[in-house]
Amino acid sequence: MTTLVVLIFALTYVLIAAARRMRWLPIGRPASALLGAVLVVAVGGLTPHESYEAIDHDTIVLLLGMMLLTAYLDRASFFEVLARQVIRLGGTPVGILMAVGALSGVLSAFLVNDAVCLFLTPVVVATCRRARLPFGPFLIAVATCANLGSAATLVGNPQNMIIGSLSGYGFTAFLVRAAPAALLALLLNLLLLRLYYRRSLPPRIDPVEDAPAAFPDRGKLVLTGVVTVGIVAGFFLGGHLGYTSLAGVLVLILADRRNPQETFARVDWPLLVFFCGLFVVVAALRKTGLVDDAWGAARPYLGFDTAGGVAGFTAAMTAGSNLVSNVPMVLLAGPHLSAVGEPSLGWVLLAFITTVAGNLTLVGSVANIIVAESAREHYALGFREYLRFGLVSTALVLAAGVPAVWLTWRLLGV
Repeated sequence: MTTLVVLIFALTYVLIAAARRMRWLPIGRPASALLGAVLVVAVGGLTPHESYEAIDHDTIVLLLGMMLLTAYLDRASFFEVLARQVIRLGGTPVGILMAVGALSGVLSAFLVNDAVCLFLTPVVVATCRRARLPFGPFLIAVATCANLGSAATLVGNPQNMIIGSLSGYGFTAFLVRAAPAALLALLLNLLLLRLYYRRSLPPRIDPVEDAPAAFPDRGKLVLTGVVTVGIVAGFFLGGHLGYTSLAGVLVLILADRRNPQETFARVDWPLLVFFCGLFVVVAALRKTGLVDDAWGAARPYLGFDTAGGVAGFTAAMTAGSNLVSNVPMVLLAGPHLSAVGEPSLGWVLLAFITTVAGNLTLVGSVANIIVAESAREHYALGFREYLRFGLVSTALVLAAGVPAVWLTWRLLGV
């Protein structure tokens, strides 16, 4: 049984990792995860009831609510209006690059990095086309800054949502412990973007005929903005993250007074299927006991009480996140944090490291893939082009950000 589950786990991740190049079975990531889930149940690795229990429903509900919210924000032209203003304030190409990165990072802290990348990338691509700016630096800025900004909160990305569900951390308690390191990471990434690309960008934007600006419905824009602020306020007040976001979405649905079928169609349902499948496959692997054995063997080299132990934990989580992806890494590592050290520190470290690790390669996070795919019609963001920046950024941010997480935790206490 154990051998079968391990083989299914390996097959699932081969299909997921090579989804775009797997010509003999090109079923994509969501179907690959679903295939793995069905197979582990079919061979008896989990019972159907155990597979249902393996799915973190809080995470799925929160993802659904945030996707619907960002869909309504996009319908109200929120992203386009905000991006135009920020880009206008940027002035020069380098200034615009900094502004785009900052905008992507800040929005991702509260609106989920994947959704921000989905709706912001087309606006950035259109801006680059009109201003005759190179696409690569701006796409890399959107992806990397979205990942780093999302590390600040429990609603910034799927792995943080899972950590919120498993750890018992409240929204505010997590924010005050994670935001300083995430802010430092974002600033370092912006400085690195400037250093990398200032010479490849023109000194100024040549005047071109701008595309006519769309005139948003001001009432709809104000309403979605107010509801978004209300949702975030609900997070701070301790409301259930998933149902708080859904409550805000229902306000928008009722105010719109029409069938929301079009909005529901914009939800990334395959992504929800993908995560449900991953929950089941990882739970089956965990049930074999192999994960427990691996953690037992690695325990002497990990720990939060020494610099060497923290470095070992950082290296292990970074490698694991790029090997099996960050969401499964959180699911595999979470139950063992108490054996490594103080869990209240471990959960924040796990969130920060697995999120930053997504910036290492172009396929390191779903947000990166969304940016590349959204811009594909106009520019092919290459693996090597991304890696030249992502490798240095990840190493620098981890070297500075992990000590920042530890120091913040020490200052604030348990």
